[in-house]
Formats: sequence, structure tokens, C-alpha cells
Amino acid sequence: MTKSATSSPLPIPVANWALFLDLDGTLIDIAARPDRVIVPDGLVEALSDIRESLGGALALISGRTLADIDRLTAPLRFACAGEHGAAQRFSNGRLRTRHDDYIFPESLRAELRAAAASWPGVTIEDKTYNIVVHYRQAPSCHAAVRDFTRLLAARAGPEFEALPARMAFEIRHRKVNKGAAVQAFMAERPFAGRLPVFVGDDVTDEDGFRAAVALGGLGLDVRVQFDGEAARVRNWLQSVRLQLRN
Repeated sequence: MTKSATSSPLPIPVANWALFLDLDGTLIDIAARPDRVIVPDGLVEALSDIRESLGGALALISGRTLADIDRLTAPLRFACAGEHGAAQRFSNGRLRTRHDDYIFPESLRAELRAAAASWPGVTIEDKTYNIVVHYRQAPSCHAAVRDFTRLLAARAGPEFEALPARMAFEIRHRKVNKGAAVQAFMAERPFAGRLPVFVGDDVTDEDGFRAAVALGGLGLDVRVQFDGEAARVRNWLQSVRLQLRN
């Protein structure tokens, strides 16, 4: 099996993994709006068991905020990186956040909100460091959303970029990415010295794939290894849970 996001079959889990998991589209199914997702029964318990089997080396790396991640995984709290790594919480509870100059400027956010108000069905997910424009309920707005987010990212400066996501475009600082989050966790206990395995489903997860592979680990792309279905990832995690127990 090659160490890439396009490799197959699925790897056999081993106790020295450091497991990094995206949320939306990977662990939970995409919903019409981010606030309408449903966390399947048994998912949080499975993650908890896997974390225990891996000596604590499991982290969630998501575009969501830390508070939103905690809401979805309540009552448990995991090591996690929110907003693609802009905010990180390590296994010991220590927090680390990016500098303020990594925040997308408020003046440009206001322009984006005003534009979205003229696109019926388009919604804004406004976070501290980045901003996401969702057009799932207005697919005809794809080109308008794409072009305007790219324009605003360019106006913010070369440090910012507009990335395509699932029926959305997201503007972020180039240094705020999931690959940097993986590197940060891998420098800390209990992740250090382990084999990183990153599982994700979208363009923003590709930085995580590359970081895991560069550190000698694996990138598992839901679009490839799991036929694009979060349910298949959850089934695989249940098998990982059982195999790590044996």
C-alpha cells in the first residue's frame, strides 16, 4: 500500500497510530446547513474507545470552532483543532491560537455578508479566523460565490486564499491549515513518535494528507477509500475499535 490519499485497500490499524479525523463529510453526514447536522448514535463512544486504545492519540481537526466541536461530541471533549488549525486544544487541555493578523479583515467580511444577502438561499458561516459562504440551497449562485470570494481573498492580500468546499467557498489565511495542525499535534504527547493517519473528505483536508504522509504516515481520502460516504468511515471506525481491542 502506498502512502498517499489515493491508496487502497484500507490499512490494518495498529496501536502506534496517531489518528486525525475531520468531522463534516467524514464522521458526520453533510446537512443543508452546518447547524443541522446529526451526530449518529454510538459515534462519540466509538471515538472515545479508539482514543483509549491509542493511548490518547486521537484528535479531531475541523473547520468548525472548538466550541462547535465540543457541542457535537458532548459530553466528551477531545484533543482538537478548530477553524482548520487556527485554534488548537492539546490532550492536556492547553490552548493555542493563531495571531490576529491571520484573521480575515472585518471590512471585507461586511462586503461578503452584504453580497450574500442578495443571493437567496446563500448563507454565511462567520468564524473568528475565516468565513465560509454556503450555496447548497442555491446552486445557481456557484459562479457568483466563487468569483466574489476569490476577489475578496485577493484584496485581503497574498496571504489569504479562497478554497472550494462542498457546495461552499471558504476564505482563510494560507498558514491556517490542517497540515500545520497535524504537525503541531505530532510534536506533543501523546502523538509524538507515532504513525499519523489523517482521514478527511475535502479540499481543506488535503493539507492534512500531505502532512501525515510527510511524517511517514497515511492520508485516507473519503472520496476515494470510502466512496465519499461518511457512513462507510463510521463502519470502518467500528472495525478499528474492535481490532485495537484485540
